[in-house]
Amino acid sequence: MSGRVRAVAPAKINLTLHVTGQRADGYHLLDSLVVFTEAGDGLTLADGPGLSLDLTGPAAPALAVEPDNLVLRAARAVGATRAAFTLEKRLPVASGMGGGSSDAAAALKLLAGRGFPPPDTAGLMRLGADLPVCMAAPAPSRMTGLGEGVAPVAGVPALWLLLVNPGQALSTPAVFKALNQRDNPPMPEVLPGWSDAPALAEWLRDMRNDLEPPATALMPGIGDLLAALRAQPGCLLARMTGSGATCFGIFATEGAAQDAARALAAPGRFVLPTRSLPSVR
Repeated sequence: MSGRVRAVAPAKINLTLHVTGQRADGYHLLDSLVVFTEAGDGLTLADGPGLSLDLTGPAAPALAVEPDNLVLRAARAVGATRAAFTLEKRLPVASGMGGGSSDAAAALKLLAGRGFPPPDTAGLMRLGADLPVCMAAPAPSRMTGLGEGVAPVAGVPALWLLLVNPGQALSTPAVFKALNQRDNPPMPEVLPGWSDAPALAEWLRDMRNDLEPPATALMPGIGDLLAALRAQPGCLLARMTGSGATCFGIFATEGAAQDAARALAAPGRFVLPTRSLPSVR
Protein backbone atom coordinates (compact mmCIF):
# COMPACT_ATOMS: atom_id res chain seq x y z
CA MET A 1 0.00 0.00 0.00
CA SER A 2 1.08 3.58 -0.44
CA GLY A 3 -0.33 7.02 0.23
CA ARG A 4 -3.27 8.16 2.31
CA VAL A 5 -6.87 7.78 1.13
CA ARG A 6 -10.13 8.90 2.70
CA ALA A 7 -13.81 7.99 2.46
CA VAL A 8 -17.07 9.15 3.97
CA ALA A 9 -19.07 6.53 5.84
CA PRO A 10 -22.58 7.93 5.34
CA ALA A 11 -25.40 7.64 7.82
CA LYS A 12 -27.93 4.95 6.89
CA ILE A 13 -31.58 5.97 7.23
CA ASN A 14 -34.40 3.41 7.17
CA LEU A 15 -37.29 5.28 5.59
CA THR A 16 -39.30 2.11 6.23
CA LEU A 17 -38.48 -0.94 8.36
CA HIS A 18 -41.06 -3.73 8.18
CA VAL A 19 -40.41 -6.80 10.33
CA THR A 20 -41.99 -9.58 8.28
CA GLY A 21 -41.12 -12.74 10.21
CA GLN A 22 -38.78 -14.58 12.51
CA ARG A 23 -36.80 -17.69 11.66
CA ALA A 24 -36.47 -20.69 13.93
CA ASP A 25 -32.95 -19.55 14.87
CA GLY A 26 -34.36 -16.28 16.19
CA TYR A 27 -33.19 -13.98 13.40
CA HIS A 28 -35.77 -11.55 12.05
CA LEU A 29 -36.79 -11.03 8.42
CA LEU A 30 -36.96 -7.44 7.23
CA ASP A 31 -38.19 -5.34 4.33
CA SER A 32 -36.71 -1.85 4.37
CA LEU A 33 -36.29 1.15 2.08
CA VAL A 34 -32.87 2.58 2.89
CA VAL A 35 -31.21 5.86 1.91
CA PHE A 36 -27.85 7.32 2.82
CA THR A 37 -26.96 10.89 3.69
CA GLU A 38 -24.28 13.34 2.64
CA ALA A 39 -23.19 13.47 6.30
CA GLY A 40 -21.44 10.67 8.13
CA ASP A 41 -18.22 9.52 9.72
CA GLY A 42 -14.86 10.02 8.01
CA LEU A 43 -12.35 7.19 7.57
CA THR A 44 -8.71 7.56 6.51
CA LEU A 45 -6.42 4.69 5.47
CA ALA A 46 -2.64 4.98 5.45
CA ASP A 47 0.31 2.59 5.48
CA GLY A 48 1.17 1.16 8.87
CA PRO A 49 3.55 -1.33 10.43
CA GLY A 50 0.53 -3.35 11.50
CA LEU A 51 -3.22 -3.11 11.73
CA SER A 52 -4.36 -0.15 13.83
CA LEU A 53 -7.25 2.22 14.42
CA ASP A 54 -7.15 5.72 15.91
CA LEU A 55 -10.35 7.49 16.93
CA THR A 56 -11.13 11.19 16.69
CA GLY A 57 -14.32 13.24 16.46
CA PRO A 58 -17.13 14.18 18.85
CA ALA A 59 -18.49 10.63 19.24
CA ALA A 60 -15.07 8.99 19.70
CA PRO A 61 -15.27 8.79 23.53
CA ALA A 62 -18.25 6.44 23.24
CA LEU A 63 -16.35 4.01 21.00
CA ALA A 64 -13.47 2.02 22.41
CA VAL A 65 -10.62 0.82 20.20
CA GLU A 66 -10.94 -2.92 20.64
CA PRO A 67 -10.27 -6.00 18.50
CA ASP A 68 -14.01 -6.37 17.87
CA ASN A 69 -14.32 -2.93 16.30
CA LEU A 70 -16.00 -3.41 12.93
CA VAL A 71 -13.33 -1.49 11.00
CA LEU A 72 -10.61 -3.81 12.30
CA ARG A 73 -12.79 -6.90 11.86
CA ALA A 74 -13.44 -5.90 8.24
CA ALA A 75 -9.72 -5.44 7.59
CA ARG A 76 -8.90 -8.81 9.11
CA ALA A 77 -11.64 -10.43 7.05
CA VAL A 78 -9.84 -9.52 3.81
CA GLY A 79 -6.34 -10.28 5.12
CA ALA A 80 -5.06 -6.72 5.50
CA THR A 81 -2.23 -6.63 8.04
CA ARG A 82 -0.45 -3.31 7.33
CA ALA A 83 -3.21 -0.70 7.49
CA ALA A 84 -3.46 2.34 9.76
CA PHE A 85 -7.03 3.63 9.98
CA THR A 86 -8.18 6.89 11.52
CA LEU A 87 -11.91 7.11 12.17
CA GLU A 88 -13.44 10.53 12.67
CA LYS A 89 -16.53 9.43 14.59
CA ARG A 90 -19.30 11.99 14.12
CA LEU A 91 -22.42 9.82 14.33
CA PRO A 92 -23.67 8.65 17.73
CA VAL A 93 -22.93 5.06 18.67
CA ALA A 94 -25.83 2.55 18.82
CA SER A 95 -28.16 5.11 17.27
CA GLY A 96 -29.96 3.22 14.48
CA MET A 97 -27.98 4.86 11.67
CA GLY A 98 -25.75 1.90 10.87
CA GLY A 99 -22.64 3.84 11.81
CA GLY A 100 -20.44 0.85 12.63
CA SER A 101 -21.51 -1.04 9.52
CA SER A 102 -21.03 2.03 7.34
CA ASP A 103 -17.55 2.51 8.83
CA ALA A 104 -16.70 -1.12 8.07
CA ALA A 105 -18.03 -0.79 4.52
CA ALA A 106 -15.90 2.31 4.00
CA ALA A 107 -12.86 0.36 5.22
CA LEU A 108 -13.58 -2.47 2.79
CA LYS A 109 -13.96 -0.04 -0.10
CA LEU A 110 -10.68 1.69 0.73
CA LEU A 111 -8.91 -1.67 1.03
CA ALA A 112 -10.42 -2.81 -2.29
CA GLY A 113 -8.52 0.07 -3.88
CA ARG A 114 -5.35 -1.43 -2.43
CA GLY A 115 -5.94 -4.88 -3.91
CA PHE A 116 -8.00 -6.54 -1.17
CA PRO A 117 -11.30 -7.71 -2.73
CA PRO A 118 -14.29 -7.40 -0.37
CA PRO A 119 -15.92 -10.53 1.05
CA ASP A 120 -18.89 -12.15 -0.64
CA THR A 121 -22.37 -11.60 0.75
CA ALA A 122 -22.01 -14.40 3.30
CA GLY A 123 -18.76 -12.88 4.51
CA LEU A 124 -20.36 -9.46 4.79
CA MET A 125 -23.23 -10.90 6.80
CA ARG A 126 -20.74 -12.40 9.25
CA LEU A 127 -19.61 -8.84 9.94
CA GLY A 128 -23.17 -7.57 10.36
CA ALA A 129 -26.62 -7.56 8.78
CA ASP A 130 -26.23 -3.96 7.57
CA LEU A 131 -22.95 -4.60 5.74
CA PRO A 132 -24.47 -5.62 2.38
CA VAL A 133 -26.65 -2.51 2.11
CA CYS A 134 -23.82 -0.27 3.34
CA MET A 135 -21.56 -1.72 0.64
CA ALA A 136 -24.21 -0.61 -1.87
CA ALA A 137 -24.10 2.95 -0.45
CA PRO A 138 -24.82 5.63 -1.37
CA ALA A 139 -27.53 4.25 -3.66
CA PRO A 140 -31.08 4.05 -2.23
CA SER A 141 -31.80 0.37 -1.78
CA ARG A 142 -34.40 -2.14 -0.72
CA MET A 143 -33.03 -4.45 1.97
CA THR A 144 -34.77 -7.80 2.48
CA GLY A 145 -34.30 -11.10 4.30
CA LEU A 146 -31.83 -10.86 7.15
CA GLY A 147 -30.17 -8.01 5.28
CA GLU A 148 -28.50 -10.08 2.58
CA GLY A 149 -31.04 -9.09 -0.08
CA VAL A 150 -30.09 -5.68 -1.50
CA ALA A 151 -31.56 -4.18 -4.65
CA PRO A 152 -31.20 -0.62 -5.95
CA VAL A 153 -34.42 1.42 -5.98
CA ALA A 154 -35.07 3.86 -8.80
CA GLY A 155 -37.03 7.06 -8.44
CA VAL A 156 -35.98 8.04 -4.91
CA PRO A 157 -35.49 11.84 -4.81
CA ALA A 158 -33.02 13.68 -2.60
CA LEU A 159 -34.56 14.55 0.76
CA TRP A 160 -33.80 17.37 3.17
CA LEU A 161 -33.51 15.59 6.50
CA LEU A 162 -33.09 16.55 10.11
CA LEU A 163 -31.55 13.79 12.24
CA VAL A 164 -32.17 14.02 15.99
CA ASN A 165 -30.86 11.66 18.66
CA PRO A 166 -31.64 12.14 22.37
CA GLY A 167 -28.04 11.42 23.34
CA GLN A 168 -28.80 7.94 24.65
CA ALA A 169 -27.84 4.59 23.15
CA LEU A 170 -30.54 1.99 22.63
CA SER A 171 -29.85 -1.76 22.52
CA THR A 172 -30.99 -3.38 19.27
CA PRO A 173 -31.55 -6.82 20.90
CA ALA A 174 -33.66 -5.17 23.60
CA VAL A 175 -35.83 -3.45 21.00
CA PHE A 176 -36.41 -6.71 19.08
CA LYS A 177 -37.17 -8.50 22.35
CA ALA A 178 -39.86 -5.91 23.11
CA LEU A 179 -41.48 -6.33 19.68
CA ASN A 180 -44.96 -7.81 20.02
CA GLN A 181 -45.85 -8.62 16.40
CA ARG A 182 -43.13 -10.31 14.33
CA ASP A 183 -44.97 -11.27 11.14
CA ASN A 184 -46.06 -7.92 9.74
CA PRO A 185 -46.90 -7.15 6.10
CA PRO A 186 -44.00 -6.21 3.79
CA MET A 187 -43.91 -3.20 1.52
CA PRO A 188 -45.65 -3.57 -1.85
CA GLU A 189 -43.84 -5.95 -4.16
CA VAL A 190 -43.39 -3.16 -6.72
CA LEU A 191 -42.40 0.26 -5.42
CA PRO A 192 -44.03 3.12 -7.30
CA GLY A 193 -41.26 5.66 -7.87
CA TRP A 194 -41.83 9.22 -6.71
CA SER A 195 -41.76 12.54 -8.52
CA ASP A 196 -40.48 14.57 -5.58
CA ALA A 197 -39.99 14.60 -1.82
CA PRO A 198 -43.63 15.41 -0.95
CA ALA A 199 -44.81 12.47 -3.06
CA LEU A 200 -42.39 10.12 -1.32
CA ALA A 201 -43.34 11.44 2.12
CA GLU A 202 -47.02 10.93 1.34
CA TRP A 203 -46.38 7.32 0.29
CA LEU A 204 -44.28 6.72 3.39
CA ARG A 205 -47.25 7.61 5.61
CA ASP A 206 -48.78 4.22 4.74
CA MET A 207 -45.52 2.41 5.52
CA ARG A 208 -43.97 1.74 8.93
CA ASN A 209 -40.99 1.24 11.15
CA ASP A 210 -42.19 -1.75 13.16
CA LEU A 211 -39.44 -1.18 15.73
CA GLU A 212 -40.65 2.32 16.58
CA PRO A 213 -43.36 1.25 19.08
CA PRO A 214 -41.14 -1.11 21.13
CA ALA A 215 -38.27 1.39 21.05
CA THR A 216 -40.59 4.14 22.27
CA ALA A 217 -41.85 1.88 25.05
CA LEU A 218 -38.25 1.38 26.19
CA MET A 219 -37.31 5.05 25.72
CA PRO A 220 -40.35 7.37 25.88
CA GLY A 221 -38.20 10.31 24.84
CA ILE A 222 -38.37 8.98 21.28
CA GLY A 223 -42.08 9.83 21.21
CA ASP A 224 -41.27 13.33 22.42
CA LEU A 225 -38.70 13.78 19.66
CA LEU A 226 -41.13 12.61 17.00
CA ALA A 227 -43.82 14.98 18.26
CA ALA A 228 -41.33 17.86 18.27
CA LEU A 229 -40.25 17.07 14.71
CA ARG A 230 -43.83 16.86 13.45
CA ALA A 231 -44.58 20.25 15.01
CA GLN A 232 -41.85 22.00 13.01
CA PRO A 233 -42.94 24.10 10.00
CA GLY A 234 -42.23 22.31 6.73
CA CYS A 235 -41.96 18.81 8.23
CA LEU A 236 -43.48 16.36 5.75
CA LEU A 237 -42.92 13.20 7.83
CA ALA A 238 -41.20 12.16 11.06
CA ARG A 239 -40.10 8.62 11.89
CA MET A 240 -37.49 6.66 13.81
CA THR A 241 -34.67 5.02 11.85
CA GLY A 242 -33.44 1.48 12.48
CA SER A 243 -33.84 0.29 16.05
CA GLY A 244 -33.45 3.84 17.34
CA ALA A 245 -33.06 6.06 19.05
CA THR A 246 -32.34 8.47 16.18
CA CYS A 247 -35.41 10.06 14.61
CA PHE A 248 -35.58 11.90 11.31
CA GLY A 249 -37.81 14.50 9.79
CA ILE A 250 -38.26 14.95 6.05
CA PHE A 251 -38.53 18.65 5.29
CA ALA A 252 -39.88 20.55 2.32
CA THR A 253 -36.81 22.79 2.02
CA GLU A 254 -33.25 23.09 3.27
CA GLY A 255 -34.21 26.26 5.12
CA ALA A 256 -37.03 24.51 6.97
CA ALA A 257 -34.64 21.76 8.06
CA GLN A 258 -32.09 24.33 9.25
CA ASP A 259 -34.77 26.25 11.17
CA ALA A 260 -35.96 23.04 12.82
CA ALA A 261 -32.38 22.17 13.78
CA ARG A 262 -32.05 25.46 15.63
CA ALA A 263 -35.43 24.96 17.30
CA LEU A 264 -34.64 21.43 18.51
CA ALA A 265 -31.04 21.97 19.61
CA ALA A 266 -30.55 21.05 23.27
CA PRO A 267 -27.64 20.05 25.54
CA GLY A 268 -26.66 16.42 25.05
CA ARG A 269 -28.83 16.04 21.96
CA PHE A 270 -27.41 15.16 18.53
CA VAL A 271 -29.05 17.38 15.89
CA LEU A 272 -27.89 17.31 12.28
CA PRO A 273 -29.52 18.76 9.16
CA THR A 274 -28.36 16.95 6.03
CA ARG A 275 -29.56 15.67 2.67
CA SER A 276 -30.08 12.13 1.44
CA LEU A 277 -28.53 10.98 -1.80
CA PRO A 278 -31.01 10.24 -4.61
CA SER A 279 -31.30 7.35 -7.01
CA VAL A 280 -29.00 7.56 -10.00
CA ARG A 281 -31.99 7.05 -12.26
